[in-house]
Amino acid sequence: MDFISIKSDKGSIIDSVALADKTLSRLKGLLGKKGLTMQQGLLISPCNSVHTVGMKFDIDVIFLNKQNQVIKIKPSVKPTRMVSCFRSKKVLELASGSAQYNNISIGDSLSW
Repeated sequence: MDFISIKSDKGSIIDSVALADKTLSRLKGLLGKKGLTMQQGLLISPCNSVHTVGMKFDIDVIFLNKQNQVIKIKPSVKPTRMVSCFRSKKVLELASGSAQYNNISIGDSLSW
């Protein structure tokens, strides 16, 4: 899996984001991970819904449109849940609290 850094237009940087853009990496997602730091995440593309079945920790789920603009944030999604945003083209999964910690909000543009 490839790793990228993500920047917001506010200057926040998340250093270690895995890119899940192939079928197998998208299916596996964060399964098997014990947790994430505030500077780690997973970018899933294409994607408009995720589930946390089988996960052991809460995550923040950030939905992005085609232009990589944040269109929805679901903070602290607990294990065994499902969240979606049908307008979304990509999903950024972060450790619970990371969206606030990294000052990411709806309308922000992200780049990598």
